[in-house]
Amino acid sequence: MALRPLCGDLPLFLQSYLPNAVEKGNAIQPFITLTYAQSLDARISRGPGIKTVISHPETKTMTHYLRHHHDGILIGSGTALVDDPGLNCKWGPNSFANSPRPIILDTKQKWRFNGSKIQELFNKRQGKPPIVVVTSDPLIKEEHVEYAICPIDEATERIDWKKLFEILKEDFNISSVMVEGGANVINQLLLRGDIINSLIITIGSTFLGNSGTEVSPPQTVNLKDMTWWKGTTDVVLCARLADD
Repeated sequence: MALRPLCGDLPLFLQSYLPNAVEKGNAIQPFITLTYAQSLDARISRGPGIKTVISHPETKTMTHYLRHHHDGILIGSGTALVDDPGLNCKWGPNSFANSPRPIILDTKQKWRFNGSKIQELFNKRQGKPPIVVVTSDPLIKEEHVEYAICPIDEATERIDWKKLFEILKEDFNISSVMVEGGANVINQLLLRGDIINSLIITIGSTFLGNSGTEVSPPQTVNLKDMTWWKGTTDVVLCARLADD
């Protein structure tokens, strides 16, 4: 399905929250944007494993505009298995050149490139091949797939996010990453003001109910540098994570 034209005021609204040449050239880690769409009651889907449309078409276009400005796009394997997303960029004249590199966080090694939408788009030269993040040598190595082996943070028993983003920059030349989900990934990274450079949340005009999959970090998270954009049915919040 073709995208709607990008709303004319969005580029200026988003400008200061996007990667720029100075940060990409000097930072040890990539510029990290955490972005997702949620309902008014902070749900990102109607329930576990249920693909749910929240955004208006005009903010869908915004998402592809954001993809155009990032080298990589990261999701968890659960989201990849349920939604089977293409993770390419449809905004601009060349979807292959403009597309970010898909990055699949797959610590349990359940996701497969073969048969996926990402593979379909790669074969059509409409998207790029993925980097799959694992915590040990991959059990199966698929053609065209590159693997990033990242250790577990012993303190949290979860992926070492800081190390992962360092690996992506040093080994794969990924200078900016757009993180789209799912809920576990979002909730972890909302606590990482030391890593996240920008937070961009689309809030749809719907309630998904108490059975929905909720984004709610385990402790208080404060924001700074906040600004709002109002669309036809959605609003978009741009912010940064506060230090405290």
